[in-house]
Amino acid sequence: MSSAEKKPAEDAAPSAKPALMLRRKLKAPPARVYEAWTDAAQLMQWFGPENVTMAEADCEVRVGGHFHVVMIENTGDRHEVNGVYKEVVRHEKLVFSWSWISTPERVSQVTVRFKEEDGGTLLTLIHEQLHDEAAKTGHTHGWTGSLDKLEKFVG
Repeated sequence: MSSAEKKPAEDAAPSAKPALMLRRKLKAPPARVYEAWTDAAQLMQWFGPENVTMAEADCEVRVGGHFHVVMIENTGDRHEVNGVYKEVVRHEKLVFSWSWISTPERVSQVTVRFKEEDGGTLLTLIHEQLHDEAAKTGHTHGWTGSLDKLEKFVG
């Protein structure tokens, strides 16, 4: 095996980390949907996929503020996520880091946009810098389930 086969070329671009994007049209106005994301009491009622219930939610919604959620699977498994808000535009946009307590070295980023459309909200969720394709698959399932519950919650 030649040295070129053993290592990538020095000028090769690093491989991009996986990302996902989900869009959901909600009947509620952006202010209502934004509040569901930023008020811990409301977050407790819908966050997480269908197989989990919320045990804790803390949201310090300001740039540099922290959030922390604890979800319990129907199997009894506990999942905790921490993050820091990087951008907060009331009723329009949230950007925050995302890190599971079990894998703190895997920090990814979530962007949620709330756009008024036909009296409702077009919600766009982008989760980027995911560790690998398996993480993308798992997060796609989790976020899809969460958005299903959010849609029912905000009406």
